[in-house]
Amino acid sequence: MSTIYRKSPVPRYHQLKEILRERIRSGEWQPGDLIPSERELSETYHISRMTARQALTDLVNEGIFYREQGRGTFVTRHKITQQLMRLTGFTEDISARGQQPSTKVLSAEMRPADDLTATRLRIEPGTPVFSLQRLRLADAEPLAIESSQLHFKGCERLLQENLEEQSLYHVIEAKYGFPLMEAEQELEAGLAGEEEAKLLAIPAGSAVLFTRRTTYTERNEPIEYAKSIYCGAKYTFYAHLRRDQLFA
Repeated sequence: MSTIYRKSPVPRYHQLKEILRERIRSGEWQPGDLIPSERELSETYHISRMTARQALTDLVNEGIFYREQGRGTFVTRHKITQQLMRLTGFTEDISARGQQPSTKVLSAEMRPADDLTATRLRIEPGTPVFSLQRLRLADAEPLAIESSQLHFKGCERLLQENLEEQSLYHVIEAKYGFPLMEAEQELEAGLAGEEEAKLLAIPAGSAVLFTRRTTYTERNEPIEYAKSIYCGAKYTFYAHLRRDQLFA
């Protein structure tokens, strides 16, 4: 077992962080494992609970561990990666990684478009849109909250669809005949509020990723404006960037 050196110039919480990292690197702790509590760590390494708490909090913020309310602190599972070069849905992303996607519909209704939604969908404010809020899960673990606003001729018929068992994008393309061609997406880092944290089973104030996406069908017609909140410790976005060769 590694030791905390009291006379070392390296702060004790930093020493503990490195000890905990090594337990992951060595394979002693696997993704999803419950790790010892602050009290157990303080007793094992003869440090204060405050020191143990600081080390754990830092590792949670770095995405090495994650907390679940009432259960404890766990080793982060391998992150889900979403490519930013292709237009895909959540179901496609999760299935491609060999995990089981699932969905819980939180609300589905027709409602008047607010000003922002109307601007993104190029419709008049107050125009009825299909509004869908879903909790997205992988292997029964909550990963994201998605809020979609859709407008197309006949969109009210989506109220009759079982969108817990079907991919929304598949339904739009296969059943309603609207091919999804491209999208514009914005990403922003933030912190989970109380309501989001409860749905995602993470502590309030945890790191999350906010996304806003406008999806277009043929002839550059917007069909969906969606806002999502992803667990920062469980999800990452990937893009391949290339620099233009402007100079010889």
